[in-house]
Amino acid sequence: MSANKAQTRDATGGARTAAARVDLKLEVVVIPVSDVDRSKEFYKKLGWRLDADFAFDNGFRVVQFTPPGSACSVQFGTNMTPAAPGSARALYLVVSNIEAARAELFALGVDVSEVFHPTAPGAQFQSNGTSGRASGPAPDHATYSSFATFSDPDGNSWLLQEITTRLPGRIDSAATMFNSVSDLSSALRRAEAAHGEHEKRTGERDANWPDWYAKYMVAEQAGTELPQ
Repeated sequence: MSANKAQTRDATGGARTAAARVDLKLEVVVIPVSDVDRSKEFYKKLGWRLDADFAFDNGFRVVQFTPPGSACSVQFGTNMTPAAPGSARALYLVVSNIEAARAELFALGVDVSEVFHPTAPGAQFQSNGTSGRASGPAPDHATYSSFATFSDPDGNSWLLQEITTRLPGRIDSAATMFNSVSDLSSALRRAEAAHGEHEKRTGERDANWPDWYAKYMVAEQAGTELPQ
């Protein structure tokens, strides 16, 4: 059997050969709210894209928003979930620049926490925020380590996390993608700074800097060894 094929079983128990796994793309997360219109106004204020607002005669209503640059959306409405309003906790929003993201939310009138980094494992998940946290981003902006939090009107909580370099194996190394102009410009700035250090080490100007930038940005996103 070839390496890219696997034996599976069909619904009747018979063997069949599958050439590849079926993609399972996380598309939507449902959050519980008490007032649909109030929540709609809140997420609209954030600048998230309104994808849908459908109401039906039986009382069912669904509203969908998508955060900028996100492949996953959120839905809320009526007759959607038995979960208590406000019970969704620590919904991750990954950003490439935690301070810029926090400043943008603050400018929109959102009650967002100061940027912090945990001094104890899991401190970013503690709702009271009184222990295990140090003010400011992580030293050297260590990837995965800087946070800020905010909540919607019901108390569903969101956790901003700064990620600049992915751990190995976390993304497809054959595909490089930036979800927004901000993400791309941040990656270019990091490549520029690293390339400056590269030129200092070599003691000469690198005329082939576009290729160096490209290699750096692809390796950084894939979590592989960075060029020196």
